[in-house]
Amino acid sequence: MGLLETAVILLAGVAAGSINAVVGSGTLITFPTLLAFGVPPVTANVSNNVGLVPGSLSAVWGYRRELAGQRDRVLRLGAASFLGGTVGAVLLLVLPEDAFATIVPALVLLGVVLVVVQPSVARRVAARRAARDAAGVAARDGAGWVWPAVLGTGVYGGYFGAAQGVLLMGVLGIGVADDLQRLNAVKNVLAAIVNGVAAVVFVAVASIDWTIVAVIAVGAVVGGQIGAHVGRRLPPLLLRAVIVVVGLTAFVVLVLG
Repeated sequence: MGLLETAVILLAGVAAGSINAVVGSGTLITFPTLLAFGVPPVTANVSNNVGLVPGSLSAVWGYRRELAGQRDRVLRLGAASFLGGTVGAVLLLVLPEDAFATIVPALVLLGVVLVVVQPSVARRVAARRAARDAAGVAARDGAGWVWPAVLGTGVYGGYFGAAQGVLLMGVLGIGVADDLQRLNAVKNVLAAIVNGVAAVVFVAVASIDWTIVAVIAVGAVVGGQIGAHVGRRLPPLLLRAVIVVVGLTAFVVLVLG
């Protein structure tokens, strides 16, 4: 890997770490970048996943204040993320590589759509929360459906992961009556669990490019702190536009082969 490639992947890691802390679509930056440099799709996916784990942990640390008092919630929902991430990672490894090449363009497009509709989802989440607050409904963990929904999101995240943060915020925001910043902190923990357990599976049995992992990891750690401390001040429209452009570019590249 040349100096230019290293620099570009490092910057992509910084961007992904920042975006994951705030929005949750960083894979739509790093994955297409790796594909552009000729990295095979499955190798790019597993190497990207492992490399982004330190960035997820960095985001968790950055939001540590918002996690105060949420230990039980994190443990309950974290179990769902752990199981889902394991299933998704195993599916990636046992399904034929041709299946990944067929499924991933659809997942990338789904991730782009989720990023586009995220403002609408956020408004509905805020409205639901306001209605619950007005009715005096106590904070809860979404009895009956939030846990399996988090499990399903974990399967998606373990298999590919783009925009799993958007999915998680939709689930948590609608199903759990609490402040959105506190829910975003939980989202970062759950995403870190999914990425972490998938990374363990990949390290054990998959082909990983450790140079790529190291470069992305360094960038993602820096980005995680940027996202936690500065990301909320970035123009959301600009951030969303960048993700959409990169995601659509990845979709076209994957479809055209």
